[in-house]
Amino acid sequence: ALQGAQQGPDNFAVARFLCAHAIMLALEGIPGVYIHSLTGTENDYERFNNTQHNRAINRHRWHWHDLEAKLADPHSHHQKVHRGMLNLLKIRGKQKAFHPNATQFTLHLGQEIFGFWRQSADRQQSIFCLFNISNQPQTLSLEDLNLVNTQPSCDML
Repeated sequence: ALQGAQQGPDNFAVARFLCAHAIMLALEGIPGVYIHSLTGTENDYERFNNTQHNRAINRHRWHWHDLEAKLADPHSHHQKVHRGMLNLLKIRGKQKAFHPNATQFTLHLGQEIFGFWRQSADRQQSIFCLFNISNQPQTLSLEDLNLVNTQPSCDML
């Protein structure tokens, strides 16, 4: 996700990376989050070439001072990813509808928007998780979700 899309590098690398992880964190079950997802670590091609082990590509070994500097740099994608991931984890932890066993319903919204509905076990909270997985802005009507304007709602992100 950080390397760009099929057309090559673009300005959406961090947003695409965070969108992919937001999907994972919002899905039913217990998500697996790796340290390299928290820090936006790029593929380690040098390590792969030196070891010839396929998994070495995503097993970068950080030096503490290097990681600390990258996370402190407000212009680095590492800091942007780290802050974004911490925010996603915080949201997941505070919402009853994101409990691993909370109900999940798939929404059929077309090719550009991936969505599902999570509902807490006590049915007191509903969260509609909507993700634009296209390269263009999308519009979605509340009617597409069977919602009406009289129901309170908010954007968690």
